[in-house]
Amino acid sequence: MAGLRAAREPGVLVTITDVRGHAPREAGAKMVVSASSRWASIGGGNLEAEAVTRARALLSAGGVVPESYTVSLSDRAPAPHGVQCCGGEVTVLLEPLPVVPAVAIFGIGHVGLELARILARHDLDLHLVDSREESLSEAALAPLRDAVAAVHVHHIPVIPELVLAELPAGARVLVLTHDHAEDFAIVEAALRCDHLGAIGLIGSSAKWARFRSRLLESLPAEVVDRVETPIGLAGLSTSKDPAAIAVSAAAALLAAIEREGAHAGG
Repeated sequence: MAGLRAAREPGVLVTITDVRGHAPREAGAKMVVSASSRWASIGGGNLEAEAVTRARALLSAGGVVPESYTVSLSDRAPAPHGVQCCGGEVTVLLEPLPVVPAVAIFGIGHVGLELARILARHDLDLHLVDSREESLSEAALAPLRDAVAAVHVHHIPVIPELVLAELPAGARVLVLTHDHAEDFAIVEAALRCDHLGAIGLIGSSAKWARFRSRLLESLPAEVVDRVETPIGLAGLSTSKDPAAIAVSAAAALLAAIEREGAHAGG
């Protein structure tokens, strides 16, 4: 499961949840299935082959809701992958292991750190990028020690926008550095990357008006207007308090991720 997560490849966790009578494995036996591989075993034969088939069908459909079914291990039961006549009955649970969302925060200052603290409590791949080494020191990131998210730290002292090419497909980008010139360089580079998701920029309407005018010199309006600014929920996004800005931005981002997940799940 950790290997699939690191490779950003979806999978299915298969678990025997109940056994009645005789079966090849006991309740609690597990295996993991991906589109092309499998790990461990729930007992082989038709039982396992059927689980793999169902798991891969779930993957193919993009399913996100767990499924459960029961298999009879009898020579009189349908067995497309070979007869198992142990005599028992087995209940199998299929739990999708989707690729987790990826979020990149450029600028781990007052707002960026508050935002990272909130997002780190969620199941994400969280990328923290800053050109200032002190902003990414062990002491500075101490509030993230209990993170649920997989946190990836990128210290790029000269050209932080180079990290963009390394981000996973669909990664959401939030730009809130200490330097408007750095903000502009990151936004411009992000707009030229086809593999990224939403792009959010912190700042005032005046800042965005200047940025937009410059961006339109080399990019089409429909591309430039992918940038979401100001970031955050309407009504909260006008606050200048770092914690309030972070709460607003995190809430808007998590709501967008939830909407996207609900759409993907049908």
